[in-house]
Amino acid sequence: MAKLVVLKFGDGSFEQGFTVTLQIGEESDRPSTEITGKLPPCPEILLYYCRWQSTYLQLGNGYRLDADKIQVTNVSVTQDCHELALIVRARFNTWLQAQEFRPLREKWLEKLQPTDEIRVILQSENSYLQRLPWHIWDLLERYPKAEIALSSPSYELIHKRRTSSPTVNILAIVGNSQGIDTQADQAMLQNCPNADVSFLVEPQRKELTDHLWGKSWDILFFAGHSSSQGDDGIGRIYLNQTDSLSIGELKYALKQAIARGLQLAIFNSCDGLGLAKELADLNIPQIIVMREPVPDQVAQEFLKYFLLSFANGESLYQAVRHARERLQGLEDRFPCATWLPVICQNPAQKPLTWEELTEPPTQPIFNDVPPVSKKRGLKRTVFSSLLVTAAVYGLRFLGALQTGELQAFDQMMRSRPDEGPDPRILIVTIDDEDLAHQRRNNEYLKGTSISEKSLNLLLAKISQYQPKAIGLDIYRDFHAEQPELISRLRQTENLIGICKGSDTSENIKGIESPPEIPQERLGFSDFVHDDDGVVRRHLLFMSQETASLCSASYAFSSQLAFRYLSSLGIQAKFTSGQFTKNLKLGDTVLHRLSSRMGAYQNIDANGGQILLNYRAAKKIAEQVTLTQLLSSPINPNAIKDRIILIGVVAKGDFPDYWATPYGHLLDEQMPGVMVQAHMVSQIISAVLDGRSLLRVWLPGLEIIWIGIWAGLGGFLAWRWRLLPHLALAVGISSSVLYLLCLSLLVWGFWVPFVPSALSLVSTVTLVTIQNSKFLEEEGG
Repeated sequence: MAKLVVLKFGDGSFEQGFTVTLQIGEESDRPSTEITGKLPPCPEILLYYCRWQSTYLQLGNGYRLDADKIQVTNVSVTQDCHELALIVRARFNTWLQAQEFRPLREKWLEKLQPTDEIRVILQSENSYLQRLPWHIWDLLERYPKAEIALSSPSYELIHKRRTSSPTVNILAIVGNSQGIDTQADQAMLQNCPNADVSFLVEPQRKELTDHLWGKSWDILFFAGHSSSQGDDGIGRIYLNQTDSLSIGELKYALKQAIARGLQLAIFNSCDGLGLAKELADLNIPQIIVMREPVPDQVAQEFLKYFLLSFANGESLYQAVRHARERLQGLEDRFPCATWLPVICQNPAQKPLTWEELTEPPTQPIFNDVPPVSKKRGLKRTVFSSLLVTAAVYGLRFLGALQTGELQAFDQMMRSRPDEGPDPRILIVTIDDEDLAHQRRNNEYLKGTSISEKSLNLLLAKISQYQPKAIGLDIYRDFHAEQPELISRLRQTENLIGICKGSDTSENIKGIESPPEIPQERLGFSDFVHDDDGVVRRHLLFMSQETASLCSASYAFSSQLAFRYLSSLGIQAKFTSGQFTKNLKLGDTVLHRLSSRMGAYQNIDANGGQILLNYRAAKKIAEQVTLTQLLSSPINPNAIKDRIILIGVVAKGDFPDYWATPYGHLLDEQMPGVMVQAHMVSQIISAVLDGRSLLRVWLPGLEIIWIGIWAGLGGFLAWRWRLLPHLALAVGISSSVLYLLCLSLLVWGFWVPFVPSALSLVSTVTLVTIQNSKFLEEEGG
């Protein structure tokens, strides 16, 4: 069920901070959760926004402003606008990550799932707070079905006398169009399904008020010039080349229209927050405006995408988000186009869908129809299933489904049951406090995250407790200066260092290894990431380029696993395959990925790559900070016979963070040392515990699997003709498919989910359409 989230801002200012109340509940129900917090003072956020706004207004992109204020020159400040937008985004999100606001953020994350459809309403009297681009909040961006709207704390429910109608009644006002193209707006409105559109082109004031009084309207639309920049600060619309009106001058006619059922006002014109404020005082249910001057083409594209989504069944909020995000394709010419559209909401009203604005059909679509010949229908169903299977697998082979499959894979990886940490690994982390502590002790870091003094003490303390292997996940491409450290790096036989390989195709030069550590105790640190930057593959070994600064053939994680397993009598070797040599450890074979395998289509599979089966645990292993280990007594059992990983988790001087299936955004990414721990754990757990390595099915088996779900979709459409029953059956089948794919992933098999779901839904749709046409032919 859809969720309703309300953010109430109490008295305050940017100089003093704001009190904030968060309410979360089901749509059309009282809030089930409420929590109060605070946003600290942040006066500079307005300064950054005003700087961006000033640069944006200099672009002069044919805005739908007052015709007297249209700019005719275009100052080349596009890059400045982009850069200032990035600064606003960063400062804005830093403010919303403040400690005082964190309880509200954590409650949001606890109560809301990324799959939820969420209406977010921001209630505040502060006009500057409302003007900020809230859609760039990183928390909102995590939820693909969430959209935010603005609201005043004062509102009232209007008991409407809306009459049932088979069409959506739209009053479209085309005002002064000097310098802009409103013909495109008119054409898009005329193409709306089940809509009765009445156009008023550059009307006189009396003509407009007569229309507002004369008929029950569902949607009020305005295209033309508007502005909130007058001396009085009140929003005005320009009806024609001589007349302009404020909302107050239409107050009585608009009140009548709202009382008779007006649901939505769309002002596809400039700087509409002044118009929205006055309309909100009349308690109109919803308003869509542009928060800043809007270029003509942006206004047209937004209207096109909004009407397409809204008229095809999406909720108003989802239609606005969809249309707003589609504007990103214009931002090379019109910077920050996605910042412009905004919803203003009366919290007492629930938005209606396009279907709810029309009279519901008196009979179900497939009720009381003559039966279709079962034999002929079954043949058609089988043929459709085979056709869809071939089409879906063809799309998959071409790579069209790879992005969706990888996203579904990430979701399933996050949904697996917890395995607990790996008891064979201990991670020594170096965080920002450790860096500060070393500097306070006047220790010289020399371009790395740990001083020679601390590193020497750390290795000495760890070594005395006899770990199986020590992994130094820190670059040291320079000579050590302290004789004792030089000796320790050379003589610690179970110490593994790192270097980074070069890649001329990516213009990556690589990083040299520590000079004191011999080659047989080196591993490369290189990760393989997909096009979206996410690490889903594990590179075990590779051949370095001739000019590479790193000579290591095996990965850092592989070297650590080899050291651990060799102490148990398990040696690494290669299988003697005819075409592919795979790494073998004991009875466990690590089968290499090929360029086409499962969801991956035509990837670079050079080197020894396998799928990375992250350990499903809140933390991969026990952790201790550098300062804690050096300053506190140590339990010998915490180190003895373990693999000790030393790496950086600091976000300041030496950030080493990677996108993983557990998070793509910056604050969700995983430190490199933790990714290395997952890789080490994967190898030794597979060899010693029999933990599953991720595999995919052979192509023939995948085609059969996809075909089974296509056949099920055809059967459902053949068996059930009533849409509610069919929709329920498809929903249950899709849920079963997801649970099956999740269970198989836990057991080590990555099977096609997205292609199977697509084949299921596509076959249902195709067979349903065929049944409808056949019934029409039979009835005709």
